[in-house]
Amino acid sequence: MDEPKRPIRVLVAEDSAVVARVLVDVLTSDPEIEVVGIARDGSEAITLTKSLTPDLITMDVRMPKVDGLVATRKIMEETPTPIVIVSASVNVQDMNITFEALRAGALDIIEKPRGVGHKDYEEVRGRLVRAVKLMSEIKVVRRWPEGKFRRPSRLPRAVLKRREEGRVVFIGCSTGGPAALEAILGRLPAHFAAPIVVVQHIAPGFIGGLVEWLSHVTPLKVKIAEVGETPAAGTVYFAGDAYHLVIDAGGRLALDDGPPERGHKPAIDRLLTTGASVWGGRCIGILLTGMGMDGVDGLREIRHAGGRTIAQDEKTSVIYGMPKEAVAAGVVDKVSALTDIGPELIALTA
Repeated sequence: MDEPKRPIRVLVAEDSAVVARVLVDVLTSDPEIEVVGIARDGSEAITLTKSLTPDLITMDVRMPKVDGLVATRKIMEETPTPIVIVSASVNVQDMNITFEALRAGALDIIEKPRGVGHKDYEEVRGRLVRAVKLMSEIKVVRRWPEGKFRRPSRLPRAVLKRREEGRVVFIGCSTGGPAALEAILGRLPAHFAAPIVVVQHIAPGFIGGLVEWLSHVTPLKVKIAEVGETPAAGTVYFAGDAYHLVIDAGGRLALDDGPPERGHKPAIDRLLTTGASVWGGRCIGILLTGMGMDGVDGLREIRHAGGRTIAQDEKTSVIYGMPKEAVAAGVVDKVSALTDIGPELIALTA
């Protein structure tokens, strides 16, 4: 007879007693999750991680003494543990802390549940429980302290030669995507000779913060896509919440209110497939870290249309899910380490 499965042991880092109680209630509503401790600040989170060795930590960003970013960095340096950032704040400072925490090794962002009576409670509860179950299985690695190694410098801001009909870059990513995008976009020159259009799977309400954060790490213009825009070189366009981002027959950005695809809206496949139908061989499709299969069909369409396709490699992926599925499907021209993708884009668009 099989032994019962051990519960997922979670440490909750949250300074508000009320919110901590809600989080405990949400997590323990699932019999497969056990809350083993509550940390009231980042310093306590660091200490309890060492003594309790939880399977996962839910981390608030704004806490007294030591905030969620510093706590995440310290934990990933000393006691690597899967961390999910749980945040209700949309102000710029807290958003920056949140995305810096992802760069420091946190795996995902989930919005805070707002109590049983709130209209979105069940939906948010479900997202948090699913995230805890999925992220607890990820094998995280030790991160070196900030400053131990120099981050790669941006590539020179040279003026690149442009093709008569330039390339268009499409990127799809999920868990681990924000840090991967920072690594790629942060190394591209200001005069990068192609537009970049991105679908990032992320919890509702956080895409604006991601755009704001990335705008400080790349010389490119970064924005939420607007209906009717024609993608321009040197600009990065992100799909917003609630709609699929697509390319219309005239090569303009458009929104589609169709049903989710593979559970996602916006879906990577919708963007890549419509892009391939309009620009064909001019497309470069890139699939980065993340779970599931979204983007595989889109890469297939780009490849069939004569475009180029790239998948992030296993070693540099937080989750080697979508890229692995694309490679297995035979729709990838090249598998690349994260640090190589920026230079490859420059070569392909020069």
